[in-house]
Amino acid sequence: MILKQIAVAVGIATMIPVLAQEYKIPQNTHSDNFTMKKIDRSGTYDFASRCFMPPRKVLVATVMEWCSGDFEERVSKVMNCLDAVEREAAAKFPGRRLDLVALPEHALQKVHSGSARERALPLDKSLTERFGQRARELGCYLLLPLMLDEGDAGLSNAVVVFDRNGLVAGIYRKVFPVNDPAGGLEGGVTPGSEFPVFECDFGRIGILICWDMSFPEAWETLAKNGAELVVLSSASPQTIRPSAAAMQHRYYVVTSTPTNNVSLFSPIGTLLAQREKPGPLLAEVDLSFSILHWSDALRCGEAFREKYGDRIGYHYSHREDTGIFWSNDPNLTIGEAGKSLGLVEMNFQIETGRLLQDKARGGQPKTGK
Repeated sequence: MILKQIAVAVGIATMIPVLAQEYKIPQNTHSDNFTMKKIDRSGTYDFASRCFMPPRKVLVATVMEWCSGDFEERVSKVMNCLDAVEREAAAKFPGRRLDLVALPEHALQKVHSGSARERALPLDKSLTERFGQRARELGCYLLLPLMLDEGDAGLSNAVVVFDRNGLVAGIYRKVFPVNDPAGGLEGGVTPGSEFPVFECDFGRIGILICWDMSFPEAWETLAKNGAELVVLSSASPQTIRPSAAAMQHRYYVVTSTPTNNVSLFSPIGTLLAQREKPGPLLAEVDLSFSILHWSDALRCGEAFREKYGDRIGYHYSHREDTGIFWSNDPNLTIGEAGKSLGLVEMNFQIETGRLLQDKARGGQPKTGK
């Protein structure tokens, strides 16, 4: 049985054209369907893999910091955090441009405690100029969480996105604020109504805030909207939910919290980087990646190493029998490298297997009454 499974896994690439014809899957002349993410049983096709895109390195920074006190005290703490990020980037990634900085939930508000009205701040010129200037100096996208007073539109637990030029590129408003003992929502917060994905010059990011992580539809909607990296700005340092969401939806997740840990999870759910004391955490990721499951041909990544050396990078988990792979060569995509070794992305391998299994059993398996 094991030998048969290996034969199927290794030989699946040769079966793709046949399956494509039988199930009317569109052919991609550049990738030979290496980039298929999902083929459902009705034959519909969903392109999502980015493995044939050129390498896209992104230098991500997140911070663990407990922000407390009044507005000016919090501004001072946030600015100190950004200074620490700048120093860490210069020390560990000299000459490398910083791309994104994430901060914890409630980084800015008027006072430490009170109703949402008492804590909320307007997004006025003085605030945007102050933090826009710092984003411009850092040359990165800055995600600034705050309790936001939007006048007649209500009070939002929000994250303001500043672009590299220091301009406000958008705002995410927490869709699922916590219900409080008085029967309200976080002391008077108005829930947001959508999960925007922000187009950055390096890729697409989504944002969630704390309690949002408890709602599967939040993660799912960001995936459907094309998010490649999700920033979880939180008061809670949870790791299981963001790890699971990263694995399920095949995007990176970075957390920013006031305590315990800040973490970066890969699109296979594994921990790429973590800090367990106050301060900044910086890491580089590549948004043009391929996810490959164990196979005899892959040899846990050694097949890439033997043929391409350090032109290919990867994190392979022996515990999960799965790895995430990327190219370090601007003239070589990870998709082309994988194709040269006869490898097929894990999601396509799974969905192709579904079609074969359904055909062999004469229909779909029974999953309910």
